[in-house]
Amino acid sequence: MMRDSHASHIIIHKSPVALQTITFMLISHPNKVRGFMLSSNTEKIKGWLALSRPPFHTVGILPFVLGTILAYKINSAISLEIFILGVFGVIMIMLSTYHSGEYFDYRGDVISNRLHSNQFAGGTRVLPEGKISPMVPFWTSIITLVIAAVIGIILQFGLKTGPYTLLLGLLGAFSGFFYSSKPIRLVQRGVGEIVIGFCYGWLPVACAFYIQTGTIHPAIHWMAIPIGLSIFNVILLNEFPDYEADKATGKKNLLYRIGKQKGMLLYVAFNLLTSITMLASPLLGIPFKVVYFYLPFLMVSLYIIVMILRGSHQDKKKLEFLCGLNIALNLGTSLSYILAYM
Repeated sequence: MMRDSHASHIIIHKSPVALQTITFMLISHPNKVRGFMLSSNTEKIKGWLALSRPPFHTVGILPFVLGTILAYKINSAISLEIFILGVFGVIMIMLSTYHSGEYFDYRGDVISNRLHSNQFAGGTRVLPEGKISPMVPFWTSIITLVIAAVIGIILQFGLKTGPYTLLLGLLGAFSGFFYSSKPIRLVQRGVGEIVIGFCYGWLPVACAFYIQTGTIHPAIHWMAIPIGLSIFNVILLNEFPDYEADKATGKKNLLYRIGKQKGMLLYVAFNLLTSITMLASPLLGIPFKVVYFYLPFLMVSLYIIVMILRGSHQDKKKLEFLCGLNIALNLGTSLSYILAYM
């Protein structure tokens, strides 16, 4: 014991200050050091989870599930292996989209972080709060993009899902990655919201149906309208809390270009159009029970419209609540179609 104590004293005495402190902590408080390391790793894991936005993956996964169910109901075709790989590919593309957005929107997110605490806007706040290095989402956005490409190759050439598999995947991957990424940065060109409407509306439904059957059913084109309109509105409403930050950083998205007043009217118009196209679905051969499943979400839609017209979106807390309901409306639109075919 005396020998060990003497050796420790020599190490501490001759080491640099930082090393002395670490050595002392390891010798005198091993449990505290272990607890600190565990806490640090836990925070990193939490940061990763927040950065990846798991709850927001549902906006892409549900339409993909819908396309798969349609393939089974209409063509009696389904492969569990293709479905699992397809879902994993969709998740990789969404991860690439979200992570590249965190990296390239960093300046705006720093400003948003000071202006509001809306959990549906201003990014995840992981980077502005210094929980993870900004280079982490930059590289993970590229890595997940490569993984998505590998999955596409396996699907097309290994599982023979059709000659347009990679092309459909490329449409989503390119649009998602360059939604925020420079030099293309679609969000800054006034078309980002339209691209998102396409990528989370028509594309996942059509892609899921195609890789199972090798074709695209006409009903998909109609279903894509309310799903695409509702996700368009998710992006549009989420831009309201970030309006000042986007102006400060020159992020010329659609709301920046048309202003809040016209943006509000556009949101209301598209919300009404979403409901109209949903209720008209049975006219296109979609089971009538879709109307029954959509009715609760129709009530949500009308409630949001009334609140918007009353100016509730100008209150930060009320706007955050409306943003949450807006996402539920998008998910409910996809879910109503799914339930109608089950």
